[in-house]
Amino acid sequence: MALTDLTLTVRRGEIFGFLGPNGAGKTTAVKLLLGLTRPTSGAGEVLSAPLGDRAVRRRIGYLPELFRYQEWLDAREVLGFHARLLGLATTQRRDESERVLSIVGLTARAHDRVGTYSKGMQQRLGLAVALLGSPTLVFLDEPTSALDPLGRHDVRVLIEGLRAAGTTVFLNSHLLTEVERVCDRIAVVDRGKVVAAGSLNELLGSASLVRLQLGGIGPAARDVLARIGARSERAAAANGTPVWYSVPTESADAIPAIVRQIVAAGAAVFAVEPQRATLEERFLEILTEECAVAGNHVADPA
Repeated sequence: MALTDLTLTVRRGEIFGFLGPNGAGKTTAVKLLLGLTRPTSGAGEVLSAPLGDRAVRRRIGYLPELFRYQEWLDAREVLGFHARLLGLATTQRRDESERVLSIVGLTARAHDRVGTYSKGMQQRLGLAVALLGSPTLVFLDEPTSALDPLGRHDVRVLIEGLRAAGTTVFLNSHLLTEVERVCDRIAVVDRGKVVAAGSLNELLGSASLVRLQLGGIGPAARDVLARIGARSERAAAANGTPVWYSVPTESADAIPAIVRQIVAAGAAVFAVEPQRATLEERFLEILTEECAVAGNHVADPA
């Protein structure tokens, strides 16, 4: 996918999420940032150096979505080879390999051949390779795609630890719940251009929804519910069984006042559940809007 006026600003020490459907231009953008391909026009900087600067490459770690190591090597041999490519001395290579093995939880299996590893273990090894040399900037392409829930939790903790250490993380993942949990800012790219960018609060907005379980609803309470735009999730039962209502709000701060109005009108409040749009919902909304403009259907997220 050709990129069209793609403008990105990633701040030092943040976790930056890069999202988009298949064929949106994410891979092309990452290759440009890594210096693996050259732009036909425009310019950019990575770590304050021009795109493709060789000295800067040593300060960048990269976990590609698809990778494969020689099956007859063990983890220490794989890491030793890549540490040598980084130019580390023999003693440094050994110490650095042990450090990253510990970080990704592979020390106990470091002598096993890579061919015996599960997909999750191979993913951990790929993460270890990306972390060799304590890079200033790390590109992670689908880092949790082959991991179980415990493994995803471990990677999330690892990524948050990188941020705490001042490392910048450029994260591409189709697991939007993971992105929502760790990223400071996010950009959505479609058809080669950024169509939305900002913090989670900026992308999701302050508007929210609150679900209320109510009972004893008389005429006064019905008037209040109508005035605040409440919608019942099912018809009220004749026996007075509590009913769930959804009420739109400008922000979560408005919820206490809403509850007070309903109680003052004589209704009983059994439960209050604040809601907010998820990143996945907002992501699909953004793509739907873009597709409506372009006259196409929404592609699969990736």
